[in-house]
Amino acid sequence: MPPRPRLREAAAIARRRLPPRAALRHDRDVITTVPVQQGPRPVWLDRLIAGGVVAAAFAITGLLLAVDPDPKGYDTHVRLGMAPCSWPRTHGMPCPTCGATTAACLLVHGHPLAALATQPFGAAIAAAGLLLGAIATWCLLRARSFLDVWVQLPRGRLLLAGVALLLLAWLYKSLVFLPPT
Repeated sequence: MPPRPRLREAAAIARRRLPPRAALRHDRDVITTVPVQQGPRPVWLDRLIAGGVVAAAFAITGLLLAVDPDPKGYDTHVRLGMAPCSWPRTHGMPCPTCGATTAACLLVHGHPLAALATQPFGAAIAAAGLLLGAIATWCLLRARSFLDVWVQLPRGRLLLAGVALLLLAWLYKSLVFLPPT
């Protein structure tokens, strides 16, 4: 049954109202972005969010560079002034994110393989944060829309992959964990 004329007219009007996305090519492996003026949100909001991401990436990287990773493979967060994790002492096994701060610290200190060996999830999250900061910096410098990149990310798949990696990293950490004495 062919569509009704009113539906065809409505679809044509909707297509005309959508912003031109000819500059955007979303292949399976490549995410590109449009100029900031053509982004999905106002320019000031796009710049504010990109600037916040850059500031957070620099602040966290600077903080991690200021401390040395704990050689035990966990408890680096204690060197940042946080309380020690009670999970290993209470349960005799690591918490799901045990060693994530140490892995992030190792990564920013230039030891990516040691970071992966310490806590794969922590290394992946730290690498993703650095990559996100680099993309936001590029968008700010090149007047490209950061939010356009953000809306193109397959966030559902990334979330599922992150949860799977967290669980696998917890299993790995449980196998190599040496409980505190």
